Amino acid sequence: MKIFVTPCDGIGPEITAATMEVMKATDAAFGLGLEYHYEDTGFTSLEKHGSTLQDETIELARTFDGIILGPQSHMDYPPRDKGGVNVSAGFRVKLDLYANVRPARSRPFLNDAKKMDLVIMREATEGFYPDRNMYAGTGEFMPTPDVALSVRKITASACERIARQAFLLAMKRNRKVTAVHKANNFILTDGLFLKQVRKIAAEFPEVTLNEFIIDAMAAHLVRDPSRFDVIVATNFYSDILSDLASELSGSLGLAGSINANAETGLVCAQAQHGSAPDIQNKNIANPTSLILSAAMMLSWLGEQRGLPQFEVAGAEIERAVDEVLANPATRTRDLGGNTNTDTFGSLVAKAVQNRGGDRKAVNA
Repeated sequence: MKIFVTPCDGIGPEITAATMEVMKATDAAFGLGLEYHYEDTGFTSLEKHGSTLQDETIELARTFDGIILGPQSHMDYPPRDKGGVNVSAGFRVKLDLYANVRPARSRPFLNDAKKMDLVIMREATEGFYPDRNMYAGTGEFMPTPDVALSVRKITASACERIARQAFLLAMKRNRKVTAVHKANNFILTDGLFLKQVRKIAAEFPEVTLNEFIIDAMAAHLVRDPSRFDVIVATNFYSDILSDLASELSGSLGLAGSINANAETGLVCAQAQHGSAPDIQNKNIANPTSLILSAAMMLSWLGEQRGLPQFEVAGAEIERAVDEVLANPATRTRDLGGNTNTDTFGSLVAKAVQNRGGDRKAVNA
């Protein structure tokens, strides 16, 4: 199993290093046979090659089984014609990683957050994002100096396939899907989204479908997140709701995330948060989000390819993270502790090794 690794910008190299320590410990404990290849993206690539994301890098990543992608500092990049390519969008669109899966769950030992255990299924290749909704040029433009316009693209095929992934996931969980929209105003675009969701819902009579307007959804998510199971929405709405859900669960730094294509089999682990350049090179960033994303990647590969040891390994990383977070003394600074990035990674790696050893002892 080959894994493509690119740390990217800001705290990316630090949290990627912590994540790789966990991955290597997991490989040793569960015999996954992982091979890694590192490539530059972001500012490092810009300095070396004149572009934050080379076409060759994308084509190389396509040949791998999984990708670990660090956070990017896209807002600080130069214009696109000077090499400032949105790295995250490049991977998602060019590799057609349309399903951005973002779970959020509360941890009673960490805070008094309201009980929640939900997954947001986000369509990631179109929507209100100017860099991924036009064949040529950008979907955001200014016809006059004081008028700015943005084009939103919604297609039936993209809506249908993300809806299908939401319902398939719900069948493995609590069989509830919530579709989020604003069809009362975006009559055509969100109307098309709802039409396709309802079409797929008809194929899953065992799953209950609810529909919420986006502003009402935000309110209900704050009021009672426990009522939701799988949430499906277009790109922009899901992006906002997933950050909200993660904060409600305790911190955006605890939010794992993968981008996947069920048809091609490719999956990318990517933290939900940004590159946090203000704490870059200080060894204080919380690597939990990327570690959990890597765990999700392993679980997804295991499920898709019939490799139970990968599913077990992913689950054990999650348990190891919870074990470390449960101790106030071993939490990172953003969670009230005093543990550095590298130390946190080492603690999770050790916990995974211990859990692997315990499983071997039980099996013996």
